[in-house]
Amino acid sequence: MDKKKILIIEDDTFIRDIYQIKFQQEGFEVMMAEDGVVALERLNQFVPDIILLDVIMPYMDGMEVLRKIKENGKLKEIPIIMLTNISEKEKIDEGMETGANDYLIKSHFTPSEVVHKVRTLLKM
Repeated sequence: MDKKKILIIEDDTFIRDIYQIKFQQEGFEVMMAEDGVVALERLNQFVPDIILLDVIMPYMDGMEVLRKIKENGKLKEIPIIMLTNISEKEKIDEGMETGANDYLIKSHFTPSEVVHKVRTLLKM
């Protein structure tokens, strides 16, 4: 079976490393991006099965990245899970209305639970 590919867009090195290790242990091919600009460059060469997307990042925030992905014909079908510490209802609504498949508050979910959410979304 082919490995599922995941792109993790997260500016916090510590969090990025935790998720990279966790998803690799779970058998995913992992690509990382530390901000939205780098993420969009990576998406030119690598089309993941799913994206984990932080909201607060330098250069381009997650909502803008989400909009750009959803406007791109070849990328718009990729499921996206917003993974952030922003829990304001307005931001959650904005993310979901813009096309995110799920919106997880980092502090409410363990990496294992996030993997479970990803597997569920990918019907694995």
